[in-house]
Amino acid sequence: MSHGSSPTPLTASSSGPLKGTIRVPGDKSISHRALMFGALAVGHTTVKGLLESEDVLATAAAMRAVGAKIEKDAEGTYHIDGIGLGSLLEPEGVIDFGNAGTGVRLTMGIFGTHDIAATFVGDASLSKRPMGRVLDPLRQMGTTVVARSGDRLPASIRGAKQPLPLTYRVPMPSAQVKSAVLLAGLNAPGITTVIEPIPTRDHTEKMLAGFGADISVTLNEAGERVIKLKGQPELKPQDLDVPGDPSSAGFPIVAALIVPGSDVTIENVLLNEHRTGLITTLIEMGGDIEILNRRDASGEEVGDIRVRASQLKGITVPAVRAPSMIDEYPALAVAAAFAEGDTYMPGLDELRVKESDRLAAVARGLEANGIPCVEGEDSLTVTGGANNIGNGTVVTHLDHRIAMSFLVLGMAAHKPVTVDDGAVIATSFPTFTSLFAGMGASIRNSSSEAA
Repeated sequence: MSHGSSPTPLTASSSGPLKGTIRVPGDKSISHRALMFGALAVGHTTVKGLLESEDVLATAAAMRAVGAKIEKDAEGTYHIDGIGLGSLLEPEGVIDFGNAGTGVRLTMGIFGTHDIAATFVGDASLSKRPMGRVLDPLRQMGTTVVARSGDRLPASIRGAKQPLPLTYRVPMPSAQVKSAVLLAGLNAPGITTVIEPIPTRDHTEKMLAGFGADISVTLNEAGERVIKLKGQPELKPQDLDVPGDPSSAGFPIVAALIVPGSDVTIENVLLNEHRTGLITTLIEMGGDIEILNRRDASGEEVGDIRVRASQLKGITVPAVRAPSMIDEYPALAVAAAFAEGDTYMPGLDELRVKESDRLAAVARGLEANGIPCVEGEDSLTVTGGANNIGNGTVVTHLDHRIAMSFLVLGMAAHKPVTVDDGAVIATSFPTFTSLFAGMGASIRNSSSEAA
């Protein structure tokens, strides 16, 4: 895993228009869940287009550790022979999730209501991230937890022998917390209910229904989503085709908008309504973005996205939109650097507890490259149109999205932009550099220049 390897500085510089028709890797959220639900089903699940990133492969290793058989064939399709709910084996060693926040939190949910013990570890970045938001509701369901101060990794859990169903109001807009509670509820008798005041990505609900779970989603009088799951179903295996990750698509979308003369089409991208906040925002900023060939794939809407270089204008991004684009704010900040006027982004408190303090990391990266910005407690304002952008080195803090966002900045900046470690990109987008090179971008390994 890259979290244990030597840093690899990368430098991006302007090299002319980006052109081409591309596909980004499979959606990370769906890939994690496909492996988990396939492992919990009884029978044979197939998954095409699985994202083969370090995060997702860590989830595959965790599912194998409790008894699932997971193999890839010569065509790249993954085959999962599930073990069924209630039949998880106790893992023999620690479960290492590297940098995978989604993987570890959702797996804690699954293990937390099975009568097994497990210990979870991660890299330096993941070990700083809060796990209490997941562990607290699991404790209410009967899970025993031993964790480092502040409920951080390493952490050991003992699943409940007689798990209790739970009614839980999610205290922050987090699909990971919601999903962890629902996955814990799978092996608890009775009805587990999650109340979600602010909607977040709903892949867990959709995929559980597809695997045969008894799950319903309604709105209460306050307009909150109420998700009810009947525990201890027999999940049925599925044949899945994972669409392109919209978070990964955000990087070529932004790059095509800000590099003059660019014209790029990204095929087969997930268009789930809870994942398209970046596209909506960039269109409001004046971006020439066209959605083509909308269609259904495995219960999710997908489509092709054509993007052409555009003159953007600064806007205020509604805070309520944050849950639908929380991972895309670093890329949006780069787009804002080339927009006319100020772009104000409020409601970003969740960025403080991502792979890094992303809000601070983005602000420092912008400042290092001559881009005016103001970092608030939960907001960021970026002033576009600065002269002589670039010539800075960005500290990534082991955060893949910081690395990719600022490499995109370098493609349109007046001077090259360097990130201190490009190895972390393998966390979610292993083909990033080769895909951009195919479109005409200039990204070089600058480790030999670091001295």
